[in-house]
Amino acid sequence: MSGTTFPLKELPLSLDDHEFVVPQKAIKVPADMSIWQKSEAFFEYMGFILALNESVQGKALNADCPQSVCVKKIIEMLEKFDEWITEIPPAEQPQRFGNKSFRIWHAKLQSSGIEELKTVLPSQMHRAIPEIVEYMYEGFGNPTRIDYGTGHEMAFIMFLCCLFKIGAFKPDDRTAVAIKVFNRYLILVRRLQLVYRMEPAGSHGVWSLDDYQFVPFIWGSAQLIGHPRIEPHHFVEQDVVELYGKQYMFLGCIDFILKVKTGPFAEHSNQLWNVSAVSSWSKVNSGLTKMYKVEVLAKFPVIQHVLFGSLFSTKAAPSGTNTRVPRLSQNPPAPPK
Repeated sequence: MSGTTFPLKELPLSLDDHEFVVPQKAIKVPADMSIWQKSEAFFEYMGFILALNESVQGKALNADCPQSVCVKKIIEMLEKFDEWITEIPPAEQPQRFGNKSFRIWHAKLQSSGIEELKTVLPSQMHRAIPEIVEYMYEGFGNPTRIDYGTGHEMAFIMFLCCLFKIGAFKPDDRTAVAIKVFNRYLILVRRLQLVYRMEPAGSHGVWSLDDYQFVPFIWGSAQLIGHPRIEPHHFVEQDVVELYGKQYMFLGCIDFILKVKTGPFAEHSNQLWNVSAVSSWSKVNSGLTKMYKVEVLAKFPVIQHVLFGSLFSTKAAPSGTNTRVPRLSQNPPAPPK
């Protein structure tokens, strides 16, 4: 697969002499976007997306794959966060969106997050928690606006990447982190979105891919590459979605959309309808990856909220890195062909 690859062989970093910091926002104005586009953080993040993308090709969600102790503990932690939703029911209020009980849920996350990570990570990694926990906090939505979008999804993926960087996840965990950990995260955030009626973050409508997520469409299309039965034009068929929705992330996303939206699919999800006309899953996968760079990673309203520290640095990437990942285009994308 073309593009940069996440340097798992060079990890983990040396915990003994590494100086962790609490990450901060660094992209303050649109002109700062060039800092992001040339940064180590950008290339490492995109490399991580591509590395996991490659690791899940042809693998269903129920596929057997290596799972380290940390993978299992992170899944248990996400299940606990899910239980909190049951313990904190939505408040009775008149407005359609933004149930205030989400703020209680998120406050519990922030008050418990450090201790939760201490139970997940071995003691020698606890020094990293003040840095990586901030990505976890950001990964479930904004408690002030009570919204969720691709920037929050990005924060959680950065959190997962940080766990590789410090050595909590092992190189062999790549497949499990995508199809086990990230899929469990999707189940959790979908429940948060529904129960607390979270607003989609940013500007959305029938021309966006989805109100809330993007990466599961990339990794989900990789899962379907080479599938003997399911082609791209099948994902708009209800029976295919019902039959395979729990085996493939892409179809799980479609299933969720069909449950929360009404009317013709081509009207409420026009961009996805265009994707269904693409000839193969490999073309869908490459097209969505390019779209992600333009529609998410090149957008100031998303990147202004990204946190930068020692693990995701604004430091310029080494000379020559740009030759491995195309520069971000500022032009609006056409639907993938």
